[in-house]
Amino acid sequence: MTVTSPSRTRTGKRPLTRTSRTVRTRGGLSFRIEPRALLASLLLVAAALAMGVVLIGSGDFPMSPADVVRTLLGNGTASQEFIVTELRVPRVVVALLVGAALGASGAVFQSISRNPLGSPDVIGFGQGATAGALTVIVLFKGNAVAVTGGALVGCLLTGAAVYFLAWKRGVHGFRLVLVGIGAAAMLTALNHYLITKASIVDATRATVWMTGSLDGRGWEQAWPLLGMCVVLIPLVLGHGRSLRMMEMGDDAAYALGVSVERVRLVLMLSAVLLIAVATAAAGPIAFVALSAPQLARRLTRSPGANLAASVCMGATLLVFADWIAQQGLSDTQLPVGVVTGVLGGCYLLWLLVTERKAGRI
Repeated sequence: MTVTSPSRTRTGKRPLTRTSRTVRTRGGLSFRIEPRALLASLLLVAAALAMGVVLIGSGDFPMSPADVVRTLLGNGTASQEFIVTELRVPRVVVALLVGAALGASGAVFQSISRNPLGSPDVIGFGQGATAGALTVIVLFKGNAVAVTGGALVGCLLTGAAVYFLAWKRGVHGFRLVLVGIGAAAMLTALNHYLITKASIVDATRATVWMTGSLDGRGWEQAWPLLGMCVVLIPLVLGHGRSLRMMEMGDDAAYALGVSVERVRLVLMLSAVLLIAVATAAAGPIAFVALSAPQLARRLTRSPGANLAASVCMGATLLVFADWIAQQGLSDTQLPVGVVTGVLGGCYLLWLLVTERKAGRI
């Protein structure tokens, strides 16, 4: 394996960033590494895992981080084993996977649409999943499994509808955002109509689901989510180079050998599936898909979609938000969707003030 610095590239072309490095293996494979982005991703992973350990040790039966680690390694008492592996670890695993899926999905859609507002929860996918879940709750009185299936189907149907409505000799970013915002408005109206037709019990149940929560999440949610993330996130990361080329425009990407429509379809389908399984597992959690790619970009200071950093940032944001949801108020726990909504609002306010001071708005 060899590492090539930017000043020693054979083609003499200037790299995309001054700090990027190209690694070539003896098998003929090559890939580019950006040290700052790699370091940021590693730090985010460490922060997410550390907060996961703190979360596992928090609750009515508090445990020190050392006890948590010892129990995870199989050296805890019987009570510690039950509390950690059966009650608390599944919730933390679901939080990490949901956050990672939201971060990856948000980065893909923002990059494809070339718009920071092209987030799945802005262009209608979250509302589509909510419509599917509400239909099952209000019209069919379905159980938790059926509600999960309804959310999954609603999100996939919304993704297909937005894709085909935005298609006109290809899917372009501006049209995708406009169609998505229109779909979100229509689905929001449908969701409100379903709430008005529901009984008080169903309306309460639907409102709790629409808030987004990790309460009661167990291995039955974690295993399907883990399976989808293991398949889809590497698939998305593998198309990162093509996605970066597509940000220069379709014509430039075609000229560089990228099959634009095929790559766009694969990435959009993967991103829709990720947002669908995440929403089905924990409900519509706001602002993570919107803010994680932007925060990752600011942290890495690197151009492009920053897919790996966005995945790590999404997971980190959600476990921190879940810790605040559990520990923010001494006598009650908040749904994690409430915390992400508050943090997302603060982030947007800070972004508006920063952009205004910089004279960009």
